[in-house]
Amino acid sequence: MSVTIERDGIRVERADEDVLDRWNDLVERSPQGDLFHRLDALKVQAEYTGADYHPLVGFKGQEPVGIFPAFTISKGGVSTAFSPPPNLWIPHLGPALLNMDKLKRRKAERRHRRFVDNCLDWLDRECGPKYVHVRTGGRYEDVRPFEWNEFEIQPRHTYEVDLTVGEDDLLASFSSDARSNIRTDDDRYEVRVGGDDAVRRIVRQVEARHEEQGEPYTLDPEFVVALRDRLPDGTVRPYVCEVDGEFVGGMVALADDDRVYRWQGGAKHDADVPVNDLVDWAIMTDAMDEGIGRYDLVGANERRLCGYKAKFAPELVRYYSVERGTRMMNLLSDVYKRFR
Repeated sequence: MSVTIERDGIRVERADEDVLDRWNDLVERSPQGDLFHRLDALKVQAEYTGADYHPLVGFKGQEPVGIFPAFTISKGGVSTAFSPPPNLWIPHLGPALLNMDKLKRRKAERRHRRFVDNCLDWLDRECGPKYVHVRTGGRYEDVRPFEWNEFEIQPRHTYEVDLTVGEDDLLASFSSDARSNIRTDDDRYEVRVGGDDAVRRIVRQVEARHEEQGEPYTLDPEFVVALRDRLPDGTVRPYVCEVDGEFVGGMVALADDDRVYRWQGGAKHDADVPVNDLVDWAIMTDAMDEGIGRYDLVGANERRLCGYKAKFAPELVRYYSVERGTRMMNLLSDVYKRFR
């Protein structure tokens, strides 16, 4: 039977069937909740990593105070814990808080701290991980509860484009080469949203590009297909660009009500058409038509990629990578970091 941690007025436990039935509602109510926290997304992540998933939930009395999905992997008798799990290129996961906005700062911070403390205690008691790694999203701004639990904190960055300014003003904010590429009069191309086959072609193109560069790339295209099949329609969007009827490139974007994510794709191509600019613009204009307010370019940490992404006049957003473990496990964690 799963343990329950109840301390300082906060109870943390593995979500039972009743809570799982309303898990996605909790995700939608949380300021930090997004498509990666959805129950079906968690199940697919567990399935494709061979991990055990633990949908932790915290309560103050009967009021939910947060959710914290975690994954554990045991090999050679050693348990490790992750949120999100390795090898899937999920940008972030970690805790998502509930019912904090109504509280004054002192009480909100105390409740947040106790929730995280109890979640980590639950993992320690139930799974005993020798290494724990959590990567938060940009809307989870206060990582001090992890720091106070002896985690090492590493700031990371992504870019986000504000889509609420309108199409004309947004385009005017881009660099001159981006504007020129988007306004191309070349009529040989078509950008459209494809299906499962489009997912596979895009992911395999990215894999081939990584192989050319001698870099690891472990994403299974069938994982992306499974996400597309199990998440709500329109969540996983494989944009493809065809020139003269032939596939030349594309991008698998992910979308929820608040954000669209530039997730997998954008590989170098041989076409004489500005494929990536046209695909990015198609993603943005579709999102604006749907009232989605932000375009997350998913990462601003690799110097060689920042030049391309920065031409869309994005805002720099900070998120955090936090980890804790024994000295030996921290050395082994380098294997995980290569795939994050």
